[in-house]
Parts: sequence; structure tokens; C-alpha cells
Amino acid sequence: MSSSIPVFPPLKNDLLLRAARGEKTERAPVWVMRQAGRYLPEFRKVRELHEFFEVCRTPALATEITLQPIQRYSGLIDASIIFSDILVIPQALGMEVLMNPGPYFPEPLVTPEDVSKLRTVVDVEKELGYVFRAITQTRMELNGEVPLIGFCGAPWTLFAYMIEGGGSKTLQKAKTWLFKYPEESKALLRRIAVVCVDFLVGQVKAGAQLLQVFDSWAGELSPYDFEQFSYPTLKYISTNVRQRLAEEGLPSVPMTLFAKGANHALGFLAENAGYDVLGIDWVIDPAKARAMVGDKVALQGNMDPNLLYGGKHAIEEAVKRMSESFRAGEGGWIANLGHGITPGVDPEDLKWFFECVHKYSAIGGLAES
Repeated sequence: MSSSIPVFPPLKNDLLLRAARGEKTERAPVWVMRQAGRYLPEFRKVRELHEFFEVCRTPALATEITLQPIQRYSGLIDASIIFSDILVIPQALGMEVLMNPGPYFPEPLVTPEDVSKLRTVVDVEKELGYVFRAITQTRMELNGEVPLIGFCGAPWTLFAYMIEGGGSKTLQKAKTWLFKYPEESKALLRRIAVVCVDFLVGQVKAGAQLLQVFDSWAGELSPYDFEQFSYPTLKYISTNVRQRLAEEGLPSVPMTLFAKGANHALGFLAENAGYDVLGIDWVIDPAKARAMVGDKVALQGNMDPNLLYGGKHAIEEAVKRMSESFRAGEGGWIANLGHGITPGVDPEDLKWFFECVHKYSAIGGLAES
């Protein structure tokens, strides 16, 4: 059975896709995680009138917000990422999630018996079709200016939210499940992964040109526990998304894994996980990361987001160092922060970050500086 995606305007800027395929590009493509977000006054204006998940569920609003940074930084930014949230998957599984201001689950999973409250089968078109419609509308309105990224949360990160009931500094409840109920935990992680696969394939059908999996809490696991509990689902996602895309006659889009804090596993992931790009946070030197992964994957990252509060000189020096370290190795590099941009950043300082990446990541740019 083959499936087709809508006919979209031709892509004018393929820098991101070339870098994701491992090509050494004329300069690094650049975007930032959470780039459609609270640091933008135009975003806050929309949010004054609409609740967070209302925006996610309204394709016209999600499109408007996704396009805001592209319009503000036109010519400086090389990718858009659909405005949504990783917690739409727990919602699709039947859990209530509120944003007040951070994520809150009124009824988290307390014991493995609570898993029976979740939907056994998730119809992603029914539960998450609003994301697909937002992707298609956004892709049309981008008019080929930059590629559009689709995403999901990784099973371990979603599992932790579903059990903790929100953010946590210790993940005590979620880890208790792993250690006390290891088989039940693995079964729930696999159930989440199945929905992730359906969701990502649906995003490609809708028009996403690159996919990213966010394992935001990967670094909270020991190397052993990461390999036991998180890695198998990450591998399951990459394998099954690629298989489904091939079976349905859909484009084989690049896939990025951002396992924040799991820098110990970079070499293992590059060899085994099946992703084209690995994101890295700011606590590892890019040259060291490249030495770990060789030429098997492209890398994405990795400036500390808090440097955006340090003023223009600090930003410029950091981008220069980052560019030197990434350019010391071969392979593709996508410039980004080492985690999401935070709400208090001045949009002009982010613009300066983009401008510095254009200058210092360009082949020959460092020699001219």
C-alpha cells in the first residue's frame, strides 16, 4: 500500500537537509530548539488570547506561531519546527495534561495497574490529526523558504512525565518504576514507542522534512539504565519509522536524536541507534563528540542557552569557539543551542547568535575573523 503527501512548493534552502545527511556544508545551517516560543513578543501576544494546548490544537494558530521566528529572522534561520508539545502523546493515550505554567498531570500513573486506564490502541489521525493539519498548512505557507521539522518526545521522557505528574528534579517516582517494576516499565515504554512511530510517520505524510526525537531526561539515567530502558525504544522508533516510510512509499527523511545528557553513549548511539543526526548539549566539547561518533552521523548543537544572556561579546566568542571545535572534524554540523531557548532572551541577542553562526561557521569564516 502506498501513500502520498501533498504537493508543496519547491525547497529553496536545503542546507539543513544536506548537513543532516553528513555533508560538510559551506556554512552550518542554524535553528534553535523552542525557537517558536515565549521569548518572542508576538508569541506572547497570541498566548494572551489562547490557552497553550488550544494553540497546539488549532492548526491556524500553530502555523502562525511556527512562522513567527522564520518571518522575524528571514534569511538567518535555516529550519522551522512545528509548534506543538511532546506531551500530546500522553494526551493521545488518554491522560489529561494541563499547562499551568509548566506541565501538570492531574492523575499521573501511580502503580502499573493504572496503565489499564490508557487507551490500548491509539488512532493518531483521530487524536493528533490537528498536528498533521498544522504541518501541512505550515509547509504550504513556508513556500519553500526553509525545511519543516516534525518531532516527538522519546518514550523514557514521556514515561517519566506520565508517572511524575510533571517536571521533577529527581525523577524518584519514575525511577522507582524502572527498578521495582522493570518488566511493566518496559511494556509501557514499548506502548509509548508504538504511538511515537505512528505519530512520526503521520508527520512525514503531512509534510515534515526532518524528524527529531527529544529524550530530554536521558541524562538522568545511569549508562546501564539508559541502555536497558531508553535505548531499545529509541532504536525501535528509528527502525520502524524507516520501515513504515519505505512500505508506504513516503520520503526517507533524516532523523535526529537529542538524548540530552547521555554524552557517554554518543559512540554507541552513532553505531547502533539508526539516526542520521545526534544532538549534543553544552557539557561536551564538539571535537570530543566528533571523535566519539566518527563520520557515522551528523552532529547538532551545542551552545549553552544561558550564553544568550551574556551580551554580544560573550555570544560572539562562544560561537567562534563552537565553530572552531565543530569544524575541527569532518561530517555534517547543524548549529543550535545545547537545549531549548529560555523565555527571558532578548530576540535581538538571538539574532546576533544567528549572525555570528553565519560568520564563523562558514568555510573560511574563522580565518577571516
